[in-house]
Amino acid sequence: MRFMTRSLMGLFLLSVTLGLLTYAGSLIYDAVEVRMNREPFMPRGREREFAVNVVEARAETIAPVLTVFGEVQSRRTLDIRAAASGQVVELAPEFVEGGQVREGQFLLRIDPAQAEAARDRAQADLADAEAEVRDANRAIGIARDTLAAAEDQAQLRVRALERQNTLMERGVGSAAAQEDAELAVSSARQAVLSARNALASAEARIDSADTALSRARIASQEAERDLADTVLRAGFDGTLSGVTLVQGRLVSANEALAELIDPAALEVSFRVSTPQYARLLDEDGRLRGLPVEVALEVFGTTLSAEGAITRDSAAVAEGQTGRLLLADLQEARGLKPGDFVTVRVQETPIPDLIRLPATALSAAETVLVIGEDNRLEELEAPLIRRQGDDVLVRAAALEGRDVVAQRTPLLGAGILVRAMRAPGAETGGAGAEVTPEAQMISLTPERRAELVEMVRANDRMPEEIRSRVLSQLENPEVPAQMIERIENRRGG
Repeated sequence: MRFMTRSLMGLFLLSVTLGLLTYAGSLIYDAVEVRMNREPFMPRGREREFAVNVVEARAETIAPVLTVFGEVQSRRTLDIRAAASGQVVELAPEFVEGGQVREGQFLLRIDPAQAEAARDRAQADLADAEAEVRDANRAIGIARDTLAAAEDQAQLRVRALERQNTLMERGVGSAAAQEDAELAVSSARQAVLSARNALASAEARIDSADTALSRARIASQEAERDLADTVLRAGFDGTLSGVTLVQGRLVSANEALAELIDPAALEVSFRVSTPQYARLLDEDGRLRGLPVEVALEVFGTTLSAEGAITRDSAAVAEGQTGRLLLADLQEARGLKPGDFVTVRVQETPIPDLIRLPATALSAAETVLVIGEDNRLEELEAPLIRRQGDDVLVRAAALEGRDVVAQRTPLLGAGILVRAMRAPGAETGGAGAEVTPEAQMISLTPERRAELVEMVRANDRMPEEIRSRVLSQLENPEVPAQMIERIENRRGG
């Protein structure tokens, strides 16, 4: 009896299971058939309307800014070199890397022993030369006196000869006395010649002594300079750089010991292209002294200075292009020679320019403007200058028109758009961006229902994303970008 009851219970459960499986298969079959027979959702045809950021074009006089890169350098840089060789016996405390020195300040001293010995020898030679000059002066005085005495004696001998000749004419003289007088005159004349020769020798000696004295003085002055060269002093106020010297080191003549830089005479050198250089010239072809601004920007810290262009390079170096310009800097606090800086040159103001975002201009130098019925029109906008993320164009037809700030491949002439302008954005300014609040738009009930149907019909959309989108569509205002994404993904 118990076996029969259990058998009947098993048959009952088996029949119930088969019935449930049959019912489930029927439901699945009906669902698939309904799904297959249902007509696909076809949304109503509607022209797409794109939301675009716009800026108002306004012509004005703008001074373009030429932005290049340059290097700071000093107009006064002096290499400190050893004028003499020897050991450094004394060193100033300021003679270190970055040391501040004043004009004429003592820097270092080289061992002066050899220079002092050479000076002493030169001074002794100078004393000998001066003594020789004094002896030559005394000798020439004696030679002159000797010549005068010889000339006097010769005159006496001539008068004695004249008396003997007179006596001979009277017949009271003798021939022997006359001959003796003639010999005496001849001897006196010979003595005069000898005295003149001695005077000439004395004069030559004094000339030689003067020459030797000049040479000794020159040698003494050179020795004094060599001794003075053992001491180095600062040529002007500045800062020392590249110092590697320590006390006690041996240095050779003309060896570079340091570099003296004047931090108050800074300038910046920068290279521009030839077309940019041509824009900086005046009507006479001379370089304008335009103002410049120099900035060193490092990790959020900015060191800046102002100046003016003063000159350009005389020639173009081999392998270089463009022109090298130099501008003096005033009050360049914090800047050092060697800094790589950004240089902004303020050019001459140009009238009737329109500033637009660079993304608004195409490669063909055209822009899109909003015309009648909110449809786009394409107008020419010749490019005059590029200013960072902006462009300067000149086009009279753009005056007062709304220009599309960011062009995309989807935009073109005839496209229906909706203008978006940032609240409080200045008209005519470039780079105005639409905030998320400005991109929220209101939908009509019919349009909202159409979008909801599109989302529900998209089977490939994940359930989490579908729920989030549907919740956003229930709000009074909907982001315009979300509507564009729904339309782009229409049909899965």
